[in-house]
Amino acid sequence: MIFGAIVAGGIGTRMSISDIPKQFMMLGNKPIIIHTIEKFILCTKLDYIFVGVHKDWTAYMENLLDKYSLDRNKVFIAEGGKDRNSTIFNIISAIEKTHGESTDHIIVTHDCVRPFVSIRIINENIDCALKYGACNTAIHSVDTIVVSEDGDSISDIPDRRRMFLGQTPQSFNMSELKKLYSELTEEEKNILTDACKIFYLRNKPVKIVAGDISNIKITTVSDYKMAQAIVGGKLFD
Repeated sequence: MIFGAIVAGGIGTRMSISDIPKQFMMLGNKPIIIHTIEKFILCTKLDYIFVGVHKDWTAYMENLLDKYSLDRNKVFIAEGGKDRNSTIFNIISAIEKTHGESTDHIIVTHDCVRPFVSIRIINENIDCALKYGACNTAIHSVDTIVVSEDGDSISDIPDRRRMFLGQTPQSFNMSELKKLYSELTEEEKNILTDACKIFYLRNKPVKIVAGDISNIKITTVSDYKMAQAIVGGKLFD
């Protein structure tokens, strides 16, 4: 089976304009996270969609699903974890509790605050994960990347032609993801920035799915203003 896993466990509010987690802020006429879930619902290859939400916000999320009439036979809520990867593994536990374990299960993980992901990107993630076991959405860097070891001066300028900017979805064979994670040392687990690195640390290939510049992550106030402009929502000063 193929499962969507929307990661929404964070409660940080880096935006000074909001006192609620950014995924629940309005974008146009509905919350950001509802836009994201609706994109996943449109993907007919997905059997079910699980949303990992912080335990303090699960009731709020339940109300949103009902308010916007989302299909409760397809969309389910799982309790989020302390970070991105623990939320993903909480979702995996919820999936296996209701659908059992299988070496054929595919999980498509996605940031809740990337509401402009395309159906093409989701479909290609599924196809790639089915064929290769792991993939990451990414776009070529159009800017020069500089490396600084001390944060003060440039220590390297890599060849831009080899540089990509990672996005989501990131998609995996679920049983392989679990197996590789269980093999990591505690030190390796502590340096994880995303689930793809689990495969990378065990020298397993991670294929690249072409992303899109419009697949932005809404993190800052500037991002939010840009997203509002895209949907024709009300801007603010």
